Amino acid sequence: MIRKIVLLFIAMTLVLPIAGCWDRRELNELAISVALGIDKFGSQYQAVVQVVQPGEVASQKGGVKAMTPVTVFKAEGATIFEAIRKMTTVSSRKIYAAHLRIIVIGEELAREGIGDALDILSRDYEVRADSFLLISKGTTASHILEILTPLEKIPANKIFESIQTSEKVWAPVNSVTLDNFINDIVSKGKNPVISGIKISGYNERARSAENLKTTRPAVSIQNNGLAVFRGDQLIGWLNQEDSKGYNYITNNIVSTVGHVDCPDGGKIAFEVIRSEARIKSSVQSGKPHLAVELRVEENVGEVKCHIDLTEPQTIQQLERQSEQVLHGILQHVVETSQQKYKSDFIGFGNALHRNNPDEWRTLKKDWEEIFQDADVDVKVKVKIKRTGTVTNSFMEERG
Repeated sequence: MIRKIVLLFIAMTLVLPIAGCWDRRELNELAISVALGIDKFGSQYQAVVQVVQPGEVASQKGGVKAMTPVTVFKAEGATIFEAIRKMTTVSSRKIYAAHLRIIVIGEELAREGIGDALDILSRDYEVRADSFLLISKGTTASHILEILTPLEKIPANKIFESIQTSEKVWAPVNSVTLDNFINDIVSKGKNPVISGIKISGYNERARSAENLKTTRPAVSIQNNGLAVFRGDQLIGWLNQEDSKGYNYITNNIVSTVGHVDCPDGGKIAFEVIRSEARIKSSVQSGKPHLAVELRVEENVGEVKCHIDLTEPQTIQQLERQSEQVLHGILQHVVETSQQKYKSDFIGFGNALHRNNPDEWRTLKKDWEEIFQDADVDVKVKVKIKRTGTVTNSFMEERG
């Protein structure tokens, strides 16, 4: 009896790998999309996909006029799902979305609201939840995805990696994924933000390889700060400085660069090497009191003035100046949130929910209105750690 059970178990084990192929798809039957764009098209949606041409990406042929490494398909429909399926009228293969890197939403659609438009993406098991969401500023998603880019053969990869790199070393953008957006939109204590991209110098040449045959392409894609939402609707944009301020407060600074004015003219540039922010909250007499505390460590990166960095009081003075600059940046983005956009996109409500859950139950229903009049205190502490491999500039020695 035991022997029969063992044999049956072995037989079932051998059968299991065969069952794993029930939904198998051959590569030559699929169009692998790496970017999806969604625009408003009259009363319908327009879906645009950027599809990889594997043979051209891998091609090492020289002297032969090759095709572009990607091709773009687009179609319109009453729903995005229908529009994507309609692409089979122009594509010989079914669109395969499991390798999506970026999802670009046109500004016009974003201002109307993107919650319904993104419903398909949250339902479709093929779509990766870590795909980056982006808003095209002043243009359509279609135009963004039609541009060929230098360095990276696949434009979607260029955009994806540019967002990651800029976020780490300059910090005016934020790599918001589909998951991040959905979490923020269902939260009562934080409105979403999404990184923006724009086109510089758009023309028909952008669609062909001619755009890449110069040292400086005539058409390029650029990161463009952060798009501010109230719920699922785009309500405005943060400039580069405010976008950095947002990233400081939300602890999304890995490294960046700033500067202060020297006492006798000129400037000193600093590299931020460490940044830590905390949002504090309390409720007094039913009114929320909020605070942002930021601690930053910096290195001297460039000196363009006559100043003695060997003197401790000089370093202390530069630290105070840097604190004032950062305080101004943070204060401005808080005021923009409260007064200009009247949207808690920073996440003070979430902090209040964590720190004061009982009071939050009372405040959350009318939080957007309450937040506009809340007191927000900003404190900044800066420490300069290093002045570089030299102390004073060699120009001082020359003088």
